[in-house]
Amino acid sequence: MTDRLTPEQRSSVMRSVRQKDTAPERTVRSKIHAMGFRFRLHVRTLPGNPDIVLPRHRKIILVHGCFWHQHPGCRKATIPQSNREFWQKKLERNRSRDRQVLHDLIAEGWSILVVWECQLRDGKNLEDRLRRFLYDEHR
Repeated sequence: MTDRLTPEQRSSVMRSVRQKDTAPERTVRSKIHAMGFRFRLHVRTLPGNPDIVLPRHRKIILVHGCFWHQHPGCRKATIPQSNREFWQKKLERNRSRDRQVLHDLIAEGWSILVVWECQLRDGKNLEDRLRRFLYDEHR
């Protein structure tokens, strides 16, 4: 299978992908804010510059794109057909970095919730997960 886009078009599409302030991040932030929680964004002093940090509660929420972070079992976590070797290496580096960041944050005493992009479709389930995570002081 070949790429439907030319290399120039593909490059342009990939350049336009945002690293922060993505739609999934904004969705999660909106729900947390509506619950009355205040947070900091992309704290550079923490490993991996986590997406959402609630310092008072020692909790972090990471919002992962299913493709970029290779969500296991998700239909969006496919490897592109063109330039396959490049993508396999790149996406594995992302997963490896994710594992290291989780390890480092846990070692520093943070509780972490990972929210995957595909989980945003079920708003009620997302709210329930966020509520359980944020209100559970024993995590």
